[in-house]
Amino acid sequence: MLRTDLTMDRSSRRALLAAGCALALTALMTWSSSLADALDGVLEVRSAYVNINKGVFLLHARVEYPVSETIRTALKDGVTLTFDLDARVDRARRFWFDSNIVDLTLRRELTYHAVSDRYVVRDTRSRDQLSFATLDEALDYLGKVDAWPILVEPQLDGGNYTISVRAGMRRGHLPASLRAILFWTDDWVRVSEWYTWSLPV
Repeated sequence: MLRTDLTMDRSSRRALLAAGCALALTALMTWSSSLADALDGVLEVRSAYVNINKGVFLLHARVEYPVSETIRTALKDGVTLTFDLDARVDRARRFWFDSNIVDLTLRRELTYHAVSDRYVVRDTRSRDQLSFATLDEALDYLGKVDAWPILVEPQLDGGNYTISVRAGMRRGHLPASLRAILFWTDDWVRVSEWYTWSLPV
């Protein structure tokens, strides 16, 4: 009789553990889904142009990124968001595909620093970083790109050229507590339409 009670006790524990795991997994899947939904809204290159300074083409762009409470919550839970600005310059060819001259990406990461209660933007290449008191201020900074050198005059040899810019936003690093469980979300990303115009040469 005692052995039967112990067996039932173990069965109850297993059932309880399975139910708890299922509940936790459902909550994490909902959290992951809500993070993707958080990117709904405007993601658009509002304007872009280049000016030439001493033979260097400098790109200026204005981007609008979506913002929501879910994004704020995700950042405060330790999620890193990655922001890419892609720039490409192509030479138009009449009887063949356009020839790509430049293909560059400006990549920056946004994180939340709990101790200082500030949002930190870091350039992944230069490692430079700035902090902001609010998420809106951080996104406003990320949406303004000024004097980014993308091309030098010797790369051009006549002809007609176009320049295209697009913005991307995706989930970057996860905190260790979520990394193993949310491995299937690694390919999550959203990008804007290309903003294209003729390059002044």
